[in-house]
Amino acid sequence: MSLTLEEVRHVAGLARLSLSSEEEALMRTQLSAILDAVAELSAVDTSAVEPTSHAAGEVAPWRADEVRPSFPPEKALGNAPSTVGTSFAVPRIIE
Repeated sequence: MSLTLEEVRHVAGLARLSLSSEEEALMRTQLSAILDAVAELSAVDTSAVEPTSHAAGEVAPWRADEVRPSFPPEKALGNAPSTVGTSFAVPRIIE
């Protein structure tokens, strides 16, 4: 699928990119090649392939959810320059 320069300019505008005419020509070639590769993949018959949620087909190994002692706040905040209760004190960034 060959893109037009107008389509490349539209995509560049959506991405808020300012392209020179040479870059537009290069992007036209590269984006067209990407779309051709995707079109080639779309032609592959996958009707006999079972949908998966993981590429390797494995289930993520989860540890048992159990209550365990946590890191004591005094130790966690031991090197903090400033604290408030059991939290780090940081400068306000939102006015």
